Amino acid sequence: MTTAYEPRKIKSFKTLQNFVIVTDMNFDQRVSHGGIIIQSTDGKLEGIHARWGRVYAVGDRQQDVRVGQYVLVKHGRWTRGTLIEDLEGEKIIRRVDTDDILMVSDEPMQDEILGG
Repeated sequence: MTTAYEPRKIKSFKTLQNFVIVTDMNFDQRVSHGGIIIQSTDGKLEGIHARWGRVYAVGDRQQDVRVGQYVLVKHGRWTRGTLIEDLEGEKIIRRVDTDDILMVSDEPMQDEILGG
């Protein structure tokens, strides 16, 4: 029997239209450049900020980003995560709103909270 929390084992899947699927979004604690541990603020007011994710799959009509790139997505413009297991192991994937991708990078980027 499979529970709701076990990963769905997949070999491959096809992303539709111009959809973008990402993985590696950081919701955990972080360490500042100075070594200060910043506790997770997910689900709290101060946790409202854009987040980076690595592009896992793109649809046939998507021309702005490609698999392997990193995208900065406006806060909350992603789906809840789905745990999958592929040939590389377990990971959480999310679909992001393509209209709310703010930046694209070929290198991994840190989530930065900008003060006002």
